[in-house]
Amino acid sequence: MYKAPVGDYLFLINELTAVEGTSSVRQQVDAATVEAIISHAATFYEEVLAPTNAVSDREGAQLSNGTVKVPGALASAYRAYAEAGWGGLRFPTEWGGQGLPRVLAAASVEMLNGANLTFGSGMLLCDGAIEALLACGTDEQKQTYLPKLLSGEWTGSMNLTEPQAGSDLSQIRTTAVRDGDRYRISGSKVFITFGDHDMADNIVHLVLARIKDAPTGIRGLSLFLVPKFLPGEDGKSSVANDIKVVSIEHKLGLKASPTCLLAFGDGEGAEGWLVGEENRGLEHMFVMMSAARFTVGMQGIGISEAAYQLAAAYANERVQSRTLLGGEGAPIVHHPDIRRILMTMSSQVEANRALAVQLAEWLDLAEEAEDRDRYLAWAEFLVPIHKGHATECAVEIASAGIQVHGGIGFTEDREAAQFYRDARILPIYEGTTAIQANDLIGRKIVRDGGAVARDLLGMVAKTLPALRVSRDGRLEALANPLERLVETAEGLVDFIVTTAPTDPARVYAGAVPTLRALGRLFSGWMLCRSAIAAADAISEGASDDFYDRKLTTSRFFMDWIAPVATAEMRSVMASDDQYLRTTTKAV
Repeated sequence: MYKAPVGDYLFLINELTAVEGTSSVRQQVDAATVEAIISHAATFYEEVLAPTNAVSDREGAQLSNGTVKVPGALASAYRAYAEAGWGGLRFPTEWGGQGLPRVLAAASVEMLNGANLTFGSGMLLCDGAIEALLACGTDEQKQTYLPKLLSGEWTGSMNLTEPQAGSDLSQIRTTAVRDGDRYRISGSKVFITFGDHDMADNIVHLVLARIKDAPTGIRGLSLFLVPKFLPGEDGKSSVANDIKVVSIEHKLGLKASPTCLLAFGDGEGAEGWLVGEENRGLEHMFVMMSAARFTVGMQGIGISEAAYQLAAAYANERVQSRTLLGGEGAPIVHHPDIRRILMTMSSQVEANRALAVQLAEWLDLAEEAEDRDRYLAWAEFLVPIHKGHATECAVEIASAGIQVHGGIGFTEDREAAQFYRDARILPIYEGTTAIQANDLIGRKIVRDGGAVARDLLGMVAKTLPALRVSRDGRLEALANPLERLVETAEGLVDFIVTTAPTDPARVYAGAVPTLRALGRLFSGWMLCRSAIAAADAISEGASDDFYDRKLTTSRFFMDWIAPVATAEMRSVMASDDQYLRTTTKAV
C-alpha cells in the first residue's frame, strides 16, 4: 500500500528551501503548520485515494449516450477531495483558496499522483484553468468561475490540439465568430483530458480558436472560456452548451481518465467568452501550460515513488535462490543486482523531489521577493528540465519496478504493470521531452548566451567546499563527481552557445541528452546538499536511520548516476552531425 513521503518533505522544507535568498515557506508558515498540512494530506491520499487506483483502472471510463461516466470509486474520491479543500492549497484566499506556499502544494500534488495518477491528471487541468483565469480573466469571469473551480463544484479542461494539428498549433482550425458580447465556437478538439465526466456539475473548457480574419499561424489564436453548461443568473448551470463528446480514447494507461474528442458547435455554435486579448491566446494559454509542466513533473515523481515502494516491498517478501553469502531461501532484496535496481530507483526519486522543492520555492520567490527577476530566471530555466527529466525517469523507474517483480510484474496481478502503463504518457503530454529540450536550448541557453545556465552552475560549484571540509568524511567522495559535472556542463554551455548559430542541427540533435544530463546534474546537486544537511544532523547527535540513508543514497547517485550525465554531455559535444543532414533516403 502506498505511503506518502512525509519525512522526506519535512526534511527538504526544513533544510533545503533557502539558497541565495530568503525561504518563502518559512516566512509564511510555521513548522507545526507545515507538518500538520503534509501529514493530513498524506493520510487523505493513503486512505481515501490510493485504494481507488487499481479498481478504477480495471473499470475504466465509459461513454454512454453522449455522457462519460468515470468509475464510482473515483467519483467518490473526488467528492471527498473537493470537500476537504485539497485543490485550493496555493490559490488566493480571495476566491476560496488557502493561499499557502507552492512548496506545500507541490508536496500535496506528488502524494496525490503517487496515490492515483489518473485522478491527478484531472486535477492538473483544473489547476491550469484557475491559473489562466487568475492571470488573464475579466473580473466578471473570475467572480463567476473561480469560486466554483476552487470549491470543486466545477472542474476545468484545456483544449489545444486538433486531429490534424498535433503539436503544431499553427494548424488549428477551430473558429470563433463574434455574437454580441460572446463568440460562437465551432471545431473539434482531441486528446482532452477529463473533457467530460460525471464527477462535477460543470466543466469549464478553455479553448484555443481563431477569430475570423485573424492572422495565420499561432499569432492568430485567441483563448475562449466555453462551459459545458451555461451559468444562469443564480450561478447554477442548467442549459447545455453546444458541445458534444464524439468519443473517448482507448489508451495504454490512465484508463479511468476520460480523454475525449470534443465537437464544438454542431448546431449554432458553442457559446464562449474571450479570455484576455484577441490573437494572444497561445500566450495566455502558456500560463496554463507552464503551471501544468511543473505539475506533470510532480506527477512523474509521484508515480516513481509508488513504483519504487511496490518493488521494494516485493523484493523484501519474495524468496528466491541462494545469496552470494550462501544463505538459503533469502528474499531477493539480498541479491546485489536487485539492490542496485532499487537504489537506482530510490536515489533518482529523492533527487528529483529535492530539485522540485527548490524549484517550487523559487517560483514563489519570483512572485514576492525583491530580487524576483533572478528567481524567475532560475525557475524558468529549470521548469523544462524538471518536466522532461522527472517524467523520463518515471518511465524508467516504473520499468525497473516490473523487472524487480520478474514475470509477475508483466501481469496485472500487481500494480507494477499499471504504473508502467500510466507513466508512459508523462513524457508526452504538456509538451514532449523534445519540446521541453528545444525550449531549454533555444529560449533558456542560446537566447541569453548561457548567462542563467552559468549562474546556476556557479551556485552548484559553491557546494564543493562544504563537501570537502565537512567533519563527516563520507561527503568528500561526493565532491569530485559533482565537480566533473560542473566543469563538463560549463563546456557544454559554451559549445551550445557557439555552435547553435552556425550548426543548429548538431545542437538540437543533442537537446534531449542535454536536458537529461542537466536534470541529473541539478538533482544530484540537491542530493549533495541533502547529504550535507544529514551529516550536520548526525554530528549534532541525531541517530535516525533517515540521515544515514541520505548519505548512502547520495553516494550511490554520485557513483552510478552522475557519470552517466558526464558521458551524455561529452557525447553531445563530440557528436558528428553528418547523419543529421537531410537526404533523399529515409534514415
